[in-house]
Amino acid sequence: MRAQKKPIQAVATWVRRQPPKVKAFLAVVSGMTALVFLRFIVNDHDNLFVAAEAVHAIGVSVLIYKLMKEKTCAGLSLKSQELTAIFLAVRLYCSFVMEYDIHTLLDTATLGTTLWVIYMIRFKLRSSYMEDKDNFAIYYVLVPCAVLALAIHPSTSHNILNRILWALCVYLEAVSVLPQLRVMQNTKIVEPFTAHYVFALGVARFLSCAHWVLQVLDTRGRLLTALGYGLWPSMVLLSEIVQTFILADFCYYYVKSIFGGQLVLRLPSGVV
Repeated sequence: MRAQKKPIQAVATWVRRQPPKVKAFLAVVSGMTALVFLRFIVNDHDNLFVAAEAVHAIGVSVLIYKLMKEKTCAGLSLKSQELTAIFLAVRLYCSFVMEYDIHTLLDTATLGTTLWVIYMIRFKLRSSYMEDKDNFAIYYVLVPCAVLALAIHPSTSHNILNRILWALCVYLEAVSVLPQLRVMQNTKIVEPFTAHYVFALGVARFLSCAHWVLQVLDTRGRLLTALGYGLWPSMVLLSEIVQTFILADFCYYYVKSIFGGQLVLRLPSGVV
């Protein structure tokens, strides 16, 4: 007699058997349900943005713990960390010259820890760095993001260079995780600390996306007008949605693995 499946395993099995269109529909429904839930339990939706940056900082802290405890950087993408440092540094500069607030302090802390992770991978733990697996060409994202920033950026009264840089950090943030996903795609096996870090990124991206979507709904679209005219407001919202969906597939397998009691995450072919 076969053992009875746990509810979460039964649901996961059912979802896995569905065609791509059904999976996409379920993902959209799940996202909308989560947004409705957040809209009712969070009074000030600006707190979602702060929470997103805090979760990102927690994810980086997990990496620091991994590097200090296990003395290995296997499974980590140096290129993703470098892209993260670039967009954080640019955003930090823009925050100082355009709008200094609590996000500036959070970005400062996250940038500092990210630079420390880069230092550890490049110098202290170089022997365990999987350079052959970290084969995503950075210019594939840097060049398109730079071109896009030149073409589509805020239409505020700030200096044109600052507006272009602000757009650049928005676009870079949306795709900075791609090299890390490539590493996981190449290895197929993700050890716990790296999985926790990437899942934290996924949660942070969702909270940031929820912040923008709920703000647009609460202001009945006036927020988009406040951001400027042209394509820029739509691109901000699109960037948030893109970076959320980039990590959605991985987060699904992460949650499934956790509920299944697996410490090491094994990714099927085609994931990320």
